[in-house]
Amino acid sequence: MAASPYPTPTGPPPLMGLLGILLLLLIILVSLSPSIPLAEAGAEAAGVLRQVVGGDDDDGGNFFEPFNVTYDHRALILGGKRRMLVSAGLHYPRATPEMWPSLIAKAKEGGVDVIETYIFWNGHEPAKGQYYFEGRFDIVRFAKLVAAEGLFLFLRIGPYACAEWNFGGFPVWLRDIPGIEFRTDNEPYKAEMQNFVTKIVDIMKEEKLYSWQGGPIILQQIENEYGNIQGKYGQAGKRYMQWAAQMALALDTGVPWVMCRQTDAPEQILDTCNAFYCDGFKPNSYNKPTIWTEDWDGWYADWGEALPHRPAQDSAFAVARFYQRGGSFQNYYMYFGGTNFERTAGGPLQITSYDYDAPIDEYGILRQPKWGHLKDLHAAIKLCEPALTAVDGSPRYIKLGPMQEAHVYSSENVHTNGSISGNAQFCSAFLANIDEHKYASVWIFGKSYSLPPWSVSILPDCETVAFNTARVGTQTSFFNVESGSPSYSSRHKPRILSLGGPYLSSTWWASKEPVGIWSEDIFAAQGILEHLNVTKDISDYLSYTTRVNISDEDVLYWNSEGLLPSLTIDQIRDVVRIFVNGKLAGSQVGHWVSLNQPLQLVQGLNELTLLSEIVGLQNYGAFLEKDGAGFRGQVKLTGLSNGDIDLTNSLWTYQIGLKGEFSRIYSPEKQGSAGWSSMQNDDTLSPFTWFKTTFDAPEGNGPVAIDLGSMGKGQAWVNGHLIGRYWSLVAPESGCPSSCNYAGNYGDSKCRSNCGIATQSWYHIPREWLQESDNLLVLFEETGGDPSQISLEVHYTKTICSKISETYYPPLSAWSRAANGRPSVNTVAPELRLQCDEGHVISKITFASYGTPTGDCQNFSVGNCHASTTLDLVAEACEGKNRCAISVTNDVFGDPCRKVVKDLAVVAECSPPSANKEPRDDM
Repeated sequence: MAASPYPTPTGPPPLMGLLGILLLLLIILVSLSPSIPLAEAGAEAAGVLRQVVGGDDDDGGNFFEPFNVTYDHRALILGGKRRMLVSAGLHYPRATPEMWPSLIAKAKEGGVDVIETYIFWNGHEPAKGQYYFEGRFDIVRFAKLVAAEGLFLFLRIGPYACAEWNFGGFPVWLRDIPGIEFRTDNEPYKAEMQNFVTKIVDIMKEEKLYSWQGGPIILQQIENEYGNIQGKYGQAGKRYMQWAAQMALALDTGVPWVMCRQTDAPEQILDTCNAFYCDGFKPNSYNKPTIWTEDWDGWYADWGEALPHRPAQDSAFAVARFYQRGGSFQNYYMYFGGTNFERTAGGPLQITSYDYDAPIDEYGILRQPKWGHLKDLHAAIKLCEPALTAVDGSPRYIKLGPMQEAHVYSSENVHTNGSISGNAQFCSAFLANIDEHKYASVWIFGKSYSLPPWSVSILPDCETVAFNTARVGTQTSFFNVESGSPSYSSRHKPRILSLGGPYLSSTWWASKEPVGIWSEDIFAAQGILEHLNVTKDISDYLSYTTRVNISDEDVLYWNSEGLLPSLTIDQIRDVVRIFVNGKLAGSQVGHWVSLNQPLQLVQGLNELTLLSEIVGLQNYGAFLEKDGAGFRGQVKLTGLSNGDIDLTNSLWTYQIGLKGEFSRIYSPEKQGSAGWSSMQNDDTLSPFTWFKTTFDAPEGNGPVAIDLGSMGKGQAWVNGHLIGRYWSLVAPESGCPSSCNYAGNYGDSKCRSNCGIATQSWYHIPREWLQESDNLLVLFEETGGDPSQISLEVHYTKTICSKISETYYPPLSAWSRAANGRPSVNTVAPELRLQCDEGHVISKITFASYGTPTGDCQNFSVGNCHASTTLDLVAEACEGKNRCAISVTNDVFGDPCRKVVKDLAVVAECSPPSANKEPRDDM
C-alpha cells in the first residue's frame, strides 16, 4: 500500500499487529452474530399466534393456529391483539411461480407482516365460465407460499383491479353481454361480478386459507377506488356501491372487507386511503382503524416518457408520518412490481416493465438503498408497537416549533420536559420536522434532538433515536444493467450480423408478414367496425382494407397543383399504420387523436389498408366498456379533384391478427413449417418482418435481461413465451433533474430519469423459461429494427457502496425488549453493512477510507483525514463473502484525526461465485 500523502495524525497509532487483528476479528464476529432485531422477531405471525410448521399443500392444512380477525378504532385485532402491520404489494402474475418463494422471503426479510395482491379476473376467467388457476395465475399456490413464510395475506378481490393491467382486470367478453354497464346498478354486471367474487371466496374457503381456518388471509377488498368515479353514475353508483358491500359481507368470509377511496363506505366496511401520503387520512367512522391500502412508493411509466423514481427518504418519511399520526396498517404499492408479460400491460400505452421503482426491482433483485432503508424503518416501528397499541385514544401532541411536532405514545402519562426513564412501561415518540429546507433543533424529554429537513426521528423508548427517515444507513447498489442504461445499439453502430453478442447465434432468419388480407378467415362489412367488437382482444392487430378508384383527373389535378391527397380520421387509438398498395405510407400514435396522412395514390384501383393496433386496453376510469379501440368518427380521403371521398361507410374487409401470430411462428414446435430465410449483411431491414435466432443461456442462475433497443416496435417470444411488447419510443430530452431532492411533497413527475433515450430498452427473460442452449428467440418487428445489435446480460448488483458516520445510530439489532415489553438499546458502534445478491460475493473492495472521505457513492475520494489501513482491513473482512458488517469506530481503524467526526466510506464490486477474485490495486 502506498504511503498516505497526508500528515501523520497526532493521536495514538492505529491498532496493528496480532492484538489489533484479534480485536478486529472480534468486532467483526460480533457484528455478524445472528442477533435478530426485535422488530424482525415481532414480524412473526401476529405475536401470540403460532405458526404451524409447513402446512399441508395438498389438503390446505393449518399454517397457523386458527385465529379471528376483528378491529377497533385503533387497529386490526389478530388473535385478540392489536397489531401495527406493514404490507408488501406483490402481484403474483407479474412474476413466475419459481420467483414467488424468493420474493416473499425478501419481503419478510425486509420486515413486512403481510403480502398484498389483487385478483385478476381476466386471467382467471378468460372465457365466460371457463376458469384458469395454473402457472402464473395459481393464486392458491401463491397464498400457501405466503403462509409458509409466516406472513399474512391481504386479498384485493375487486374484481376491478385497475393496477395498470389490461382492461383493469376485466375480461373482454364481459362487454359483450347484452345490456351490460360496468360498475353501476346494472343487473347483468352485478350477476357476473357476484359469480366471480363468490368463486374466489369459495376457493379460499375450500383451501382453508382464511385466518379462522388456520390460513393467512386477514383482510379483503371489494371494488377499487370506486369513490373516484361514483359521481359519474349518479344515484345508480351509490346503489351499486351499497350492493357491492352487502354482497361481500353476505359471503361470510370471517375477515374484514375494505373499500379504498370510498368515503361513504357502509359502517361494516373499512374505508381506506390510496395516495403518496396518507398521514392526514381518517376513516369515516370512529369505530374503524386507519388503513393505507396503496402507499405509492414509485410510479408506472408510459411509452415515450421518462422513468419516475421516488427517493427512499421520502418514502420512509411518508410511512413514519402515517404511524406517527395514528395509522395502523400500511401497504406498499408496490413492494415488487414485476413484469407485464404477454399483453397484460394496461393502457393507454403503458410499458412492459412494471418495475415501479419498488424496493425489489422487476427482476427480483433488492433495490438499495430503498429496500434496506425501509427495512430499518420497519424495525424501528416494530420497536414502538407495544406503545402504539397501548394508547386507546390519541397520542399526546407537542408543538416543538413552527414546523416541528412530536407525537408521544405511552401507557401512562409522561412529562416531556425531562427524562422519562422509569416513568412508563411503554413510551415511544415520533419527532417530525416538516420544513422542506432547514434543519431544526428541538427540545423534549430533557434533551436536544437535531432533525434534518422533511424527516421523522423515531424514539422507541422516548429517549434514544433508533431511526431518522432522512439519514440513510444502508448501502446503495448499482446494477450491471440499469433500467435507464443506453441500449447496446446506441453503443455499437455498425451492423454486422456475426456479432451476435456472447450468447446469441451469429445466424438470423427472417420471414415477411403479409399486409392486410392473408387468410380465408376474413369478412367484409359496410362501415368502420369497433376494433374490440371484432378481435375480442385475441390480438393487438386488426386490418381494415378497402379499395379506392383514382381517376386521370385526380392525378392531373395533383400534378398541376403540386398537392397530395390525404387520409383523415377523426380519432384513433393507440397506433394506426396506413398502407397503400402494400407499402407503408405513415403512422399515428396516441389516445383518441386525429390523423391526417398524405398518400401517394396511382391512377386506377388502390388498395388502402389501415392496421389498427392496441397497446393496452384502458384500465382506469368510468364507462370502461364504452372506451373500445380502433377508430371513431369519419374516415375521409381529401384533396381530390371533385372533393372529398367519405370512406366511413365503404365496404371494408376485416382481418384479425397476424399470419405469423396465428400460425404460431414463435413456437419451437412450429419451426419446421415456418417459412424462414437466412439473413445476410446486405439485407434490407424492412417493416413487418419476423426475425428469429437461437442463443445459449448465460451462466449462473440470475435473471436475464435482453436489450431490444436496436428494434423499433413489436413483440418478443423466448421458447414460445411472450415476454411482452417492446417499443423503442424515446422520452423527451427535458424533465429529468441532474439530482433529486428528497424533501417536499412528491409527485410522479418530480424525480425522473431516462430523458432523451428509450423509455424501455431492457426486457426481463425469466431464468426458468430458458434451457442451457438452443433457446429460440422470435421477434415480430413493425418498423424495421436491426436485430444484429440485440444483446443479453445477466441482471445483478454489480457495485455496492456505503458511507456511515461514527455518530450514526447503533444497528437495530442492538435493540432488545424486556420481559415487560419495554425496548432498550445497547451502546454499540454504528455498522457499515455490505451485501451482494444471493449467491454472489464481494470480489473486490475498490475504495475504502475511514476519516473524512468526500464525494458520493459513485465518486468517493480520500479526504484530509484518512486511516491508511482502511482498505486492507475492509478487504480482509469482506472480500470473498456474500455480506459483511464493519463497526465504524476508532477501535477498528485507529484515530487518524482526533476531535474530528469521522466517516467510513466503502465501494465494492460484486461477482458471481465462479468469477475469479480480481487483484486489488493499492490506493
